[in-house]
Amino acid sequence: MSAEMALSTMVGLLLSAVVGAFLAILVLPAWLPALAGSLQGPAPKAYWYLARASGLVAYVLLWLSIVLGLMITGRIARLWPGGPVAFDLHQHTALLSLSLSLFHALILLGDRYISFTPARIFIPFASVDYRPFWVGWGQLGLYLLALVTLSFCVRRRIGHTTWRRIHYLSFVVFLMVTVHGLMSGTDTARAGVRVMYQTAGWSVLGLGIYRALAVWMFPAFRKWTSALFGKGSAFSNERSRPLQGRSP
Repeated sequence: MSAEMALSTMVGLLLSAVVGAFLAILVLPAWLPALAGSLQGPAPKAYWYLARASGLVAYVLLWLSIVLGLMITGRIARLWPGGPVAFDLHQHTALLSLSLSLFHALILLGDRYISFTPARIFIPFASVDYRPFWVGWGQLGLYLLALVTLSFCVRRRIGHTTWRRIHYLSFVVFLMVTVHGLMSGTDTARAGVRVMYQTAGWSVLGLGIYRALAVWMFPAFRKWTSALFGKGSAFSNERSRPLQGRSP
């Protein structure tokens, strides 16, 4: 996907998240009177449920994006689903995660139990009524995720080296969002959610260790992975074909 297409896609998804959140807050109660009790009552729960669901989906998409990135740089993507496909999926899952994360934050404006305000949502650690420290981790993670995702669109302008350094912040984002979910999420006690966090955490750690061994540390291990997956990572092969209409 070209930088121009990535930028337009990101803007479109973010606008969709903003419009979707405000439609849910302002329009749904009028269009669906049966939901009015849940959406407009003294303690509406629908917005809280939407925030929880969108947060979990955004986390899964972030995890998939990081796993795909590690598969690309660790050469595993050469086997499946292929370098170009893996890179496009890596990019799109990051964009979707960012848009759903924004929706996750904005939809809380409709919740009257905690009384979130725009300032409390967008200023880190300003959520005085609900676990401000752990919510702040998620707010900082959202801004870092936006920075990493935006770097897809300006990669050719800032150069590959700078882009790659920014891209390493993905691991910081993943850590911060994981801590945010574990410490401030109300679904953490559920067995399925705990399994999700454990699966995500251990898979990223395992692939990260594999990548470090295959790319940075031991020549013998690097030689073995080259023989298994082919010389050069899928990511480097993707960068070697800039004329095919794809973003490098």
